[in-house]
Amino acid sequence: MRITEHPVLGTMEEKKTITFTYDGTPITGYEGEPIAIALEAAGIMIHRYTKKNHEPRGIFCAIGRCTDCVMVVDGKPNVRTCITPLKEGMDVRTQYGVGTKENG
Repeated sequence: MRITEHPVLGTMEEKKTITFTYDGTPITGYEGEPIAIALEAAGIMIHRYTKKNHEPRGIFCAIGRCTDCVMVVDGKPNVRTCITPLKEGMDVRTQYGVGTKENG
């Protein structure tokens, strides 16, 4: 669910719907919205797992100050998804530890 009308910002403009992948599964989102928001709209709340205790993490601050929402985006680990704009064809993957599952 997304906000379509806001008491301060007014009515939200229509945005272009695009497709990206999350852990290999195609998902749609709006071009330019933060990756984390597109994932949340699709019901995906876990973005990474901590290295030591394998604990799930997701959006916390939503302004790019913490690292709870980091994911592997287009092969690059530690991308803050709360401030990274969504683009057509992005490959977004759950992050395990400090990088990908292979290099944990």
